[in-house]
Amino acid sequence: MKVSIFGLGYVGTVSAGCLAREGHEVMGVDPVKVKVDMINNGQTPVIEKDIGRLISDGVNNRLIVATQDAELAVQQTDLSLICVGTPSMANGSLDLSYIESVCRQIGMALKNKEEYHVVTVRSTMLPGSMRKVVIPVLEEFSGKKAETDFAVCVNPEFLREGSAVHDYFNPPKTVIGEMDSTSGEQLMLLYENIAAPMVRVDLETAEMIKYTDNVWHALKIVFANEVGSICQSLNLDPHEVMEKFCMDTKLNISSAYLKPGFAFGGSCLPKDVRALCYKARSLDLDLPVISNIIASNKALVDRKLNDILALGQKRVGILGFSFKTGTDDLRESPVVEIIERLIGKGFSIKLYDKNVNIASLMGANRDYILNKIPHISRLMVTTISGVLDHAQVVVLGNNDPDFSQVPEMLSIDQVLIDLSGAAVAGSPDWGNVKHHVPMLSHAQDVQLQSL
Repeated sequence: MKVSIFGLGYVGTVSAGCLAREGHEVMGVDPVKVKVDMINNGQTPVIEKDIGRLISDGVNNRLIVATQDAELAVQQTDLSLICVGTPSMANGSLDLSYIESVCRQIGMALKNKEEYHVVTVRSTMLPGSMRKVVIPVLEEFSGKKAETDFAVCVNPEFLREGSAVHDYFNPPKTVIGEMDSTSGEQLMLLYENIAAPMVRVDLETAEMIKYTDNVWHALKIVFANEVGSICQSLNLDPHEVMEKFCMDTKLNISSAYLKPGFAFGGSCLPKDVRALCYKARSLDLDLPVISNIIASNKALVDRKLNDILALGQKRVGILGFSFKTGTDDLRESPVVEIIERLIGKGFSIKLYDKNVNIASLMGANRDYILNKIPHISRLMVTTISGVLDHAQVVVLGNNDPDFSQVPEMLSIDQVLIDLSGAAVAGSPDWGNVKHHVPMLSHAQDVQLQSL
């Protein structure tokens, strides 16, 4: 394929060299003449392992050429990759002026091009940037319509400085954000020899995936350093602690607990987080991430309570209110917190949880249910239908499989809120759910929206 790359910085140069090695014809575009001249002389404008050899080989094999002429590049290629910088502004927002400038140039070139062209952004941009900035500028300066006259895609890169060439050929995934399948199919041709899962999503999801990856990496570093600070203050070896921590690939280093849903609760997590925060304070350690875990958890409970209040309906039914599915434990259950606050605001509540119903008759939680939260125990009913017959708003508090058919059981005027994020998995009426959490739906109109 013939590819033009706008921006011959770190990502653009690495992409050019790697694409050429795969046999693609690459035309690099940059306003800086020094960069253009270096590429044309077979030299790399960036320092990165192996890229110098790839650029030299690409130029010698006549697969790489560079220019300052954006019009020429678009006219002579099938697909354009935008690889310019998106630096931070003083307030943390992104400076998209380089993106806008390149899109103006590409748009003006598209005006005079009859062939279908794919414009793909590799630069890191916040969700919504494609539709709010890239597409409008391309359409304005080309006089053409995206998806009809030309294609647009998002193709985030996952390159680490120092190992970018290796990462290019060995990515964890290849992400293609597309407006339509045609544009995505063309972009896929660039990566047909790359052995990695191919992820095809909409534009905004592709933009968000890159940020999720990077922020998670930053969070892991800060978490490890904060744990390290506690260890050092206790004369423990932080490397040994984190090494043993990483041995657990079932829960610690895995996808466990990384499914969006509701707040955590129970007898362990809240208590242990508070205890470690107390210990850090006693050691005069400022650990902003660990210290704000409880606050973040509480803020989520507040937001979801406000979501329920905003509906303006006084009759609420709760399905599942133990702190997680398959247990009768109500200690520090965030759903119980929601229930108590709704009661305090005068709401009429009915509750059902098969495990808690059993626990009210027998088991370790009987005393807790009957003596600590008797006002809640009096609101429990023995069937799901007992909740549904009462409620204007039905809240799924956990993902008990028994709740999977609840959407089919609702009337047209009932509203369903899913706090668990997974309670209706597998239900045929919710087949179009795309991880919006929590979810709200009118029963017969399966148009879900994020609250």
